Amino acid sequence: MAEREFLTTDFQALAGSPPVEWVIDDGLVPYELAISEMEQRVGAIARGEARERVWLLEHPPLYTAGTSADPQDLIAKNRFPVFETGRGGQYTYHGPGQRVAYVMLDLKRRRQDVRAFVSALEQWLIDTLWGHHIRGERREDRVGVWVRRPEKGADVEDKIAAIGIRLRKWVTFHGISLNIEPELEHFSGIVPCGIQKHGVTSFVDLGLPVTMEDVDIVMQEKFEQIFGPVQLMGPSGLALPLSHETL
Repeated sequence: MAEREFLTTDFQALAGSPPVEWVIDDGLVPYELAISEMEQRVGAIARGEARERVWLLEHPPLYTAGTSADPQDLIAKNRFPVFETGRGGQYTYHGPGQRVAYVMLDLKRRRQDVRAFVSALEQWLIDTLWGHHIRGERREDRVGVWVRRPEKGADVEDKIAAIGIRLRKWVTFHGISLNIEPELEHFSGIVPCGIQKHGVTSFVDLGLPVTMEDVDIVMQEKFEQIFGPVQLMGPSGLALPLSHETL
């Protein structure tokens, strides 16, 4: 089986497909609301009643447990709300300063290859990081994107982005989280993704005080290179004027 690094990450949609809706939500979106909205949209996409969507947001502080989560990896059981979720993976933290992107794409219009899709998400994150002069890397034995930290010691690396997905009728949901400026201490309440050997980092922790808006611009550019064109939408689902789309 080919390593993810060598899988083709081109996930452009079939010719004639409409652009992906690109929604950026301001403020902190409650996790239950996000899951409910995402479930409804995924169902509509599968039925051919709605366009594909990428939803960028932030959550209030919380922990989520993926389908492989080990209860022993939840260290601080009462620190934040804990949500069982159907995505793959183990425990992770979401909170302010972390860009979460819920990716709802119809792989029947693209490529019906889950491993290649995960590789494409990793490449999207790696390209976004490189756009800010951060070298992110994938690891074959664990999903996500990692940054080497030689200043901390030989072979030390920290996780800067997590990936957890689920598919329903070949429509993807859940997605990625990228650490811009979250409170990294909050990760201490769990064993992030079940990995004890390595830590977590962020743009700011690496000495890059970028804004969420700065990262969003690069994320959109790199997404389009892999997955195809997007159309900027307001949180209400209405298309933004063309003047906004060309900023």
